[in-house]
Amino acid sequence: SLLLLWLAIAKKFEPLLLLPIGFGGLLSNIPEAGLALTALESLLAHHDAGQLAVIAAKLHCAPDVHAIKEALALALPSVQNQMENLAVDMGYTPGVLALFYKVAIGSGVAPLVIFMGVGAMTDFGPLLANPRTLLLGAAAQFGIFATVLGALTLNYFGLISFTLPQAAAIGIIGGADGPTAIYLSGKLAPELLGAIAVAAYSYMALVPLIQPPIMKALTSETERKIRMVQLRTVSKREKILFPVVLLMLVALLLPDAAPLLGMFCFGNLMRESGVVERLSDTVQNGLINIVTIFLGLSVGAKLVADKFLQPQTLGILLLGVIAFGIGTAAGVLMAKLLNLCSKNKINPLIGSAGGSAVPMAARVSNKVGLESDAQNFLLMHAMGPNVAGVIGSAIAAGVMLKYVLAM
Repeated sequence: SLLLLWLAIAKKFEPLLLLPIGFGGLLSNIPEAGLALTALESLLAHHDAGQLAVIAAKLHCAPDVHAIKEALALALPSVQNQMENLAVDMGYTPGVLALFYKVAIGSGVAPLVIFMGVGAMTDFGPLLANPRTLLLGAAAQFGIFATVLGALTLNYFGLISFTLPQAAAIGIIGGADGPTAIYLSGKLAPELLGAIAVAAYSYMALVPLIQPPIMKALTSETERKIRMVQLRTVSKREKILFPVVLLMLVALLLPDAAPLLGMFCFGNLMRESGVVERLSDTVQNGLINIVTIFLGLSVGAKLVADKFLQPQTLGILLLGVIAFGIGTAAGVLMAKLLNLCSKNKINPLIGSAGGSAVPMAARVSNKVGLESDAQNFLLMHAMGPNVAGVIGSAIAAGVMLKYVLAM
C-alpha cells in the first residue's frame, strides 16, 4: 500500500487510481478494525466456538475456521449470501470498505459508470477516418488470450495454481483497460481483484517504458519514418450513428458485452449528439471523479495482506507484463501485414496503440515516431487503433463472460 502511494505521489503513476487504492489498502490492513471484512469474515475472525458451530452445521463441515472457509469457497453464491445474512443476524456488521466493494464492484456499477465517462471523452473520428485501424485494435487483444493460455500453462505444470475463471480474469490485463479488468475480475475471480487491478493500472502507467523497446525491435528505421496520408474530415452524422450501430451489432452477436459497450456507446452518444452538453460534462468530470474515488477504495479492500501476499500475485504481475508485451507486438505486426497489401502505408508504430491505454499508448507511438522523423506526427493516426482497443477489450471481456461462465 505504501509502495502504491509512493508511485502515485512521487512518480505520478496513474495517481487518480493508485492513490485511493493504496490508501484503501492501508485502511484494510489496520489490525482489529475489520474495515474490509464482511459480516461473515468478522464472525470467522472472532473465533466464537458456538457461532462457528452454527455456520458449520449449515455448511455440513467441521466447526473450525479453515474448514468453513473451504466449504464457503465451494458453495453457491446463494448459500454464501445466506451465511452472510446469518452473520448479520448474529450481530456482526460489514466494514465500510466491504460495503463500498459490494456497492461499487460487487454490483458491477462503478466500472460501468467509468466506461460511460470514458465514452463521453472519446472521439471516434480517427477510427472512422481510417477504418483499417480497427484491425490494429483487434490484433492487440491477442495479448489477452495468450495470457489466458499462459496462466493455464502455469497451472498445468504445477507452478502456480489458476482456475479457468482466474486465468480469464488475469488475461484481461493485456487489454490495458483498468475498468474492464476490474469488471471482469469482479465477475470471474473476485479473490484476485486486488492484484489484477494493481497490475493493470501499474502497467498502464509503465506503457512509456514497456512499449518502445518492443516497437523498435519489430520495426526498421525506414518503417518508423513512414508518413501516413492526412485523415479525412468525419461528419457529425457519422459520429452520431457509429455508437448506435456499433452497440446494435455487438449486442446482437455477443449480449455479454452489452453492459460495458452499452455504457461506452451511451457516453459517446451524449458527447457527439451535442444536445445534452450538461449531462456530457457531468459524466466526463464530476461523476467519473466521484466513482473513481469509491472504485479505488473498493479495490484497496482486496489488498488485505493474508490474501494479497500469495504466490498467485507474483504470477499475475508476471503474466500482466507479458500480456502487455504480446499485445504491443501483435498490433505492430498486424500493421506490417496490412502494408503488404495496401497502397497507403500504415506506420507500424501506431499498431502498438491498439492496447486501450487511452491516450498514453497513442502518445508513445507519436513519441517513438518523432525520434526517427521530427516532422512525422502520428498522434491522431494512433488514436484510431487506441479507440479500437477500448472496443476490443470490451468485446474480449464479453467473450470471456459468455464462455467461461457457461462452463
